Amino acid sequence: MSNQMFYKALQSECLTQKANLIIVSKNQSLEAIKAYYDLGHRDFGENRVQNLLERKAALPSDIKWHLIGHLQSNKVKSIVDFVHMIHTVDSMKLMEEINKHAEKVDRIIPVLIQIKIAEEESKYGLEPAELSGFLSEAFKRNFPQIKICGLMAMATLTEDESKINEEFQTLRSLFQESKDSAFVDPAIFTEISMGMSSDYKIALQNGSTMIRVGSLLFQ
Repeated sequence: MSNQMFYKALQSECLTQKANLIIVSKNQSLEAIKAYYDLGHRDFGENRVQNLLERKAALPSDIKWHLIGHLQSNKVKSIVDFVHMIHTVDSMKLMEEINKHAEKVDRIIPVLIQIKIAEEESKYGLEPAELSGFLSEAFKRNFPQIKICGLMAMATLTEDESKINEEFQTLRSLFQESKDSAFVDPAIFTEISMGMSSDYKIALQNGSTMIRVGSLLFQ
């Protein structure tokens, strides 16, 4: 199957599951990214701020750029004037920086709270048990320039589908608990960003509203 045919099939699958496809463009050429833009795609994700800035400068201005990698607080000011969504908020310090710099450019930034559901030490995110307290603290501090839209996580890198399924179920449960709490706006808190090239089908089965797929689309 060609890349274009796979893309169309994947888009159809996402549409059926009411999910949004974020094309992960890291390590890809501008020409390869532009090919998907020319097919009508607008949501692209980058892991690193420097790469995001380079792609932003070189590609059409109506692309919706998602920051999907770990974000250092000192890099926030570089992207806050254009980023469409930050998927990886995992500290109150980062919330403070986003709110501060967003106020300077008069923007409200959609963010997702990253949760560590995987076993690998290299994965970032809040521990599941920390989420309720984090949302409570964010609610008390009232960050007017931030819109908390949902949760994001990466599953363990394994071929054990039952383990991946269990981890995605954990995120789904945390999402529902958070949505039912007094600390988020249920009309805004609607996104579950989970699922990548190796496990997006399991993620969609567990209610993902955003999948982040790269390598399968650039073969």
